[in-house]
Amino acid sequence: MRIAIASGKGGTGKTTAAVALARVMGSCVLVDCDVEAPNAHLFLNPEVQNTQDAYVMIPEVDDGKCTGCGECSRVCQFNALAVLGKSVLVFNELCHGCGGCVLACEPKAITEGGRLIGTMQWGKAGDLDFYDAKLRIGEPMSPPLIKALKHQAELSEAENTILDCPPGTTCPMVEAVGGADYCILVTEPTPFGLHDLNMAYQTVQELGIPAGVILNRAGMGDDCIQNYCKANGIPILLEIPHSREIAEGYAAGKDILSSMPSLEDGFKKVINTISEGLNNG
Repeated sequence: MRIAIASGKGGTGKTTAAVALARVMGSCVLVDCDVEAPNAHLFLNPEVQNTQDAYVMIPEVDDGKCTGCGECSRVCQFNALAVLGKSVLVFNELCHGCGGCVLACEPKAITEGGRLIGTMQWGKAGDLDFYDAKLRIGEPMSPPLIKALKHQAELSEAENTILDCPPGTTCPMVEAVGGADYCILVTEPTPFGLHDLNMAYQTVQELGIPAGVILNRAGMGDDCIQNYCKANGIPILLEIPHSREIAEGYAAGKDILSSMPSLEDGFKKVINTISEGLNNG
């Protein structure tokens, strides 16, 4: 079972929920896919056992073989190559590493090179297999690193996986959520929370992934989230109360179950509800 934890905005409590769900699940894989700002390790203190650099393919042009035909530039959908006379300029930051230019080059003047995009690490946190990665400073695209991290995590022998996804509804979130059996959308009862929940829900609908909601900081706002979920038939799996106790624990580096143990049964129920729904679906 593969459960993605996502939201339309940052700071709603995705990592809080992901860490709690992983803890109640026991032996599983927790993958922190927020490679631009990973923070699950702050609550789990994993013992890192391995690190590995991640690379993305970029074209390398042999000027001696290049005829200046421009076919590589015409094929590239991302405008990552420009042909000036018989010289080919490569804009690494625009390249998506698809390899189309390599296939299109008849003189075989283009070969695949590699560009460092970040570093992955993995290890153990109690019974959990823990994976995360850090995007290289200045790197504009995180999806290739997220893809590599998820592929590495698939080598784990654990049956269940929790994916702590990056915020938003753009390419990084789509890459992280892709392939999940279920997506939990974490939100809060504010106008911004409702707006971004709507965007996130539409995104997972497009991906064909069933979804439910965890409402964080319940009680601080109005009933806008409950009304939205009821109108759209979205199950609210759990409501986490707006609590100073939880906030103080978070600031001290404690996970939510350490700050408020009474929530453990609620998170277990979330796992059971999702599991039963997938088995019956």
